[in-house]
Amino acid sequence: MNHRCARFILKFFSVSLTLTMLIVILASCGGNKEKTTPAFTPTQTLSLSSSAFQEAGSIPANYTCSGQNVSPPLNWSTSPQGTQTFALIVVDLDAGGFTHWVLFNLPFDIRELQEAISPQGQLPSGALEGKNGFGKTGYGGPCPPSGRSHQYEFTLYAVNQSLNLTAGASQNQVLEAMQGHILAEGQLMGTCQR
Repeated sequence: MNHRCARFILKFFSVSLTLTMLIVILASCGGNKEKTTPAFTPTQTLSLSSSAFQEAGSIPANYTCSGQNVSPPLNWSTSPQGTQTFALIVVDLDAGGFTHWVLFNLPFDIRELQEAISPQGQLPSGALEGKNGFGKTGYGGPCPPSGRSHQYEFTLYAVNQSLNLTAGASQNQVLEAMQGHILAEGQLMGTCQR
């Protein structure tokens, strides 16, 4: 083996050893750092249901613009520890997420909503209603164009704080205020065809 080849091999092993040592040192230095993870990740699921319709079932006309256009009854399972309030958002999945109901700051000990919640902005429990896609506060029932069935998703969120918003807040404002504070969520989907 000539001297030039021997020097190259020696240099190669020297660089490899240096890189290996550097990786080991960096790994050991980084081991003392705390891992940063989001404070709250919605890993738990709430069980949301209605006595008026089943999952993926047809929403009765009474709760749509074809009937009395009142909100349906809803109930849900217990919430995870740390829940302070609940929020509910209802959207039409087939109309680009058109907003039908925004409700937030429901007290943590509430487990149901009776039908026909009055669209007055504030409930007796202190919960607040946001603005729907029709430009009104409170519930606005399914009202799809005739002929095609639409899917309506009811999403309930368990939140670890009250939201610093007023009645009439938009869906986006509520979602933004909840960011990083959602402990659990659950969905119920219903359909409507006119």
